[in-house]
Amino acid sequence: MLSVRALEVLYGRAQVLFGVGFDVPGGQVTALMGRNGAGKSTTLKALMGLVPPASGEIRLDGRRVDGWPPYRIARAGLGYVAEDRRIFPDMTVAENLEVGRRAPADGRAPWTVAEVERLFPNLADLRDRRAGQTSGGEQQMLAVARTLMGNPRLLLLDEPSEGLAPVIVQQMAAAVRALKAGGVTVLLSEQNLRFAGSVADRAVVLEKGAVRFDGAMAALADDPALRHTYLAL
Repeated sequence: MLSVRALEVLYGRAQVLFGVGFDVPGGQVTALMGRNGAGKSTTLKALMGLVPPASGEIRLDGRRVDGWPPYRIARAGLGYVAEDRRIFPDMTVAENLEVGRRAPADGRAPWTVAEVERLFPNLADLRDRRAGQTSGGEQQMLAVARTLMGNPRLLLLDEPSEGLAPVIVQQMAAAVRALKAGGVTVLLSEQNLRFAGSVADRAVVLEKGAVRFDGAMAALADDPALRHTYLAL
């Protein structure tokens, strides 16, 4: 579904990504892994058009989208949940969901409020609460649910388990697995190997802005030397 080739990104004169390339197969969960500063978030921002690539290609279903503005990429089927969530704190949970509502571009049945509440039952009891008065875990659920209301075919999740209580991490993992079962392709950036291992089919490991591993999640989980070299803190 998504193909990235020779992607390079600079912040000013500082180069952050060096020839990054990988594929995201449709109907699967791919984990983009690495330590802090490895380039995971920058990669997702480049895919979403929030950071302009210096060079390289990004193709969605074979069509080049690098250089497109974020709104066009969103209309093409990418949804993005930022690490800092970016909910509207003074709006209610229900209003946040309505802000994200957009009809699907390809004739698929759209996500509804009832469906995102089934995915994240906590939100059903919070409809009328201001989003800024909810917990960090509830805000993460809301951020994902609001993005789903835009009916993406490929969902980009930046550090979805970071800073969450263990019970919320389990709920988030269950939601990601349910999304895959429902046909949504997911690319998530993660440092938490346990979380990634519980949801991902494939893994791409970044280190200093370059790909060091690209293969099955099980192969990464079963390779202690690889994990120690690129993931151990």
